[in-house]
Amino acid sequence: MGEYESAVVPAVDSTAADIADMRTRGAATIADAAAQALETQARASEATTPEAFRSELRAAARTLYETRPTAVSLPNALRYVLRGMEGETVPELRAATIARAEAFQRDLAQAQSTLGEIGANRLRDGDVVMTHCHSTDALACLEAALEDGKAIEAIVKETRPRKQGHITARRLRELGVPVTLIVDNAARRYLDDADHVLVGADSIAADGSVVNKIGTSGLAVNARERGVPVMVAAQTIKLHPDTMTGHTVEIEMRAAEEVLSDAERSDVTGGKPDDQNLRVANPAFDVTPPRHVDAIVTERGQFPPESIVTLMRELFGETTGEPWEP
Repeated sequence: MGEYESAVVPAVDSTAADIADMRTRGAATIADAAAQALETQARASEATTPEAFRSELRAAARTLYETRPTAVSLPNALRYVLRGMEGETVPELRAATIARAEAFQRDLAQAQSTLGEIGANRLRDGDVVMTHCHSTDALACLEAALEDGKAIEAIVKETRPRKQGHITARRLRELGVPVTLIVDNAARRYLDDADHVLVGADSIAADGSVVNKIGTSGLAVNARERGVPVMVAAQTIKLHPDTMTGHTVEIEMRAAEEVLSDAERSDVTGGKPDDQNLRVANPAFDVTPPRHVDAIVTERGQFPPESIVTLMRELFGETTGEPWEP
């Protein structure tokens, strides 16, 4: 551990541990915690030179980044704060970093409601919306539409294997929205009854490709064939700027037990649970090409997927290097 790593304050280590252990989870929550941790580091730093201060902040950011580097909102928060760390003296650097972190947190607090208002403009009174998985950004669009006095109905895919669609169905019923819950394989049949497909995103690549819960891509293909527009609701913290330089988004593979319990495995293998010729693949996400998406709605406005790279460059620059690296 270098001298600047050793100057990372305990609150940063604590935040990093909470993110790593998933006590702090969810894109916006992770991003908010990361910005707050950098602000705490800036306030507590005892650095006496500008270079020492910058090195301490970079070390704090690396500590946070290494917890879950594939959770795109985390590096985005770090990039935003560190790229605003400007000044010639320690007091100037400290003030700039604190101001940048506070601005990020203020914008983040308003982002979802602003996104919802923009997304609601695409929905009409009486529309039927088909959803996949559970997305608070997508729900924000429906909530805003309801607040505008529009009557909305929903067709909710249950979304195996974890059935997060049940969460969406429960939340929509709490809002008074009539819900038809369907199994994933019934989506094609019920698309004829839908006016929109509305989904969230785990991350969005520079070419407008949408990484979201497994099954999103197939739904989008079917929706395009049926002429049903696909709207993706995602805050800008979901944009993946590394993809501008050729980085590909890693697809998480989850535990086999989510798909096949030990008892079910034994049944499938005829009482041989250790059968090595049965492999369960359980990808968490898939990639929907931009040609199957009609609009990406963010708190900065709505965009055709092909133009999302312009917004990405505006927010993050060209990302030729990460600001937490020496």
